[in-house]
Amino acid sequence: MSELYDVIIVGGGPAGLSAALAAQQNGAKKILVLERDREPGGILQQCVHNGFGLHHFKEELTGPGYAQRCYDLVKDLPEVEILVDTMVLEVRKDKSVLAVNPKRGVMELRGKSIILTMGCRERTRGAIRIPGTRPAGVYTAGAAQRMVNMEGYIPGRKIVILGSGDIGLIMARRMSLEGCKVQAVLEICPFSNGLTRNIVQCLNDYDIPLHLSHTIVAIHGKDRVTGITVAKVDDKMRPIPGTEFEIDCDTVLLSVGLIPENELSNGLGLAMHPLTSGPIVDQRRETSEPGIFAAGNVVHVHDLVDFVSDEAEIAGKFAAKTALGEGAKADRDLAVTTGENVRTCVPQHLRLSGTAEKVRLFMRVTKPMRGKLKLKVTSGGEEVFAKPLMIAKPSEMIAVDLPEAKVGGLSSDLTVALEEGN
Repeated sequence: MSELYDVIIVGGGPAGLSAALAAQQNGAKKILVLERDREPGGILQQCVHNGFGLHHFKEELTGPGYAQRCYDLVKDLPEVEILVDTMVLEVRKDKSVLAVNPKRGVMELRGKSIILTMGCRERTRGAIRIPGTRPAGVYTAGAAQRMVNMEGYIPGRKIVILGSGDIGLIMARRMSLEGCKVQAVLEICPFSNGLTRNIVQCLNDYDIPLHLSHTIVAIHGKDRVTGITVAKVDDKMRPIPGTEFEIDCDTVLLSVGLIPENELSNGLGLAMHPLTSGPIVDQRRETSEPGIFAAGNVVHVHDLVDFVSDEAEIAGKFAAKTALGEGAKADRDLAVTTGENVRTCVPQHLRLSGTAEKVRLFMRVTKPMRGKLKLKVTSGGEEVFAKPLMIAKPSEMIAVDLPEAKVGGLSSDLTVALEEGN
């Protein structure tokens, strides 16, 4: 007979720990967090730089400091059990979980509700199909970050970074501080994909060149990387003949995007969104499978861990209520669609019951924009929410709270758009 829990949380990073705390605060008496690494905290354990926690904890913390703060909030709670070194093999629709642990062996666990907080993984060289030989010295930026910050190894001395994602920018600074020479950061898009603060603090402050609209067209070397060939790309991201040049290096770090870790979600048959690559969720972070919730980077990739914790607290609250039989009964289901200049928005739909309810929308725009901008949420042609903006970037998520009083009265689908010149 498998053990029964109120809430089982798959993933013990900041999302999983924040969800566990929220579930306990909302009445769940038996909560289990399953983490495959040797300690809780997720990816934050290798992010030794600061800049975390400004929104959620109202102070600046390092990655391990943020993880420790989340862990400290739940470690002494009798309702919360954390199992590390535990790999979840399968999550089933009946809310049973198959996992394996070196001490307990294969375990079958059952939950009244499940929260998926598995985070995301990096896109690799194979995913972007860089031509050239296959020498040693090509790493994802996150793998190099773990090597340097946790294992104490230097991956190389002359570095080129492909992609201007936040991990790549932070590793440009980190490698410079370790005495390595960062030759260049290359970005295939005409704009950077990292936070503005990381462009300034990690590249500008260290005089590291950023080449926009450039990519690697060949990697050279037999046993070890000896250099790369770089070319400018056109507006369709195709290399332009005649623009090639060589860069001498012994290491290439790839910061070419993150992918939500959704093998378990796909095994469950959850409805997935093609642009976020994560489960489709409502405002309570419930997926298409009743009683199964998802939050954090497994739903859509965040740029701030503070937003991950905020979203996980929503999932934890309503997972606990569902487990206790207090889940709200919805009488209508409204779609949230993206309009002009908005690429993605989470949640993708709202299940409403007519009462006032707090709804937070997280969205990303399609391109960098500057000037007189107006973020607008409409329902049935009527304006529900509007906010003026001066700057919007695809790399920086926008979070807005809809007026609670208006949410209960909504009866038509919502559209989120960013208008220019208003």
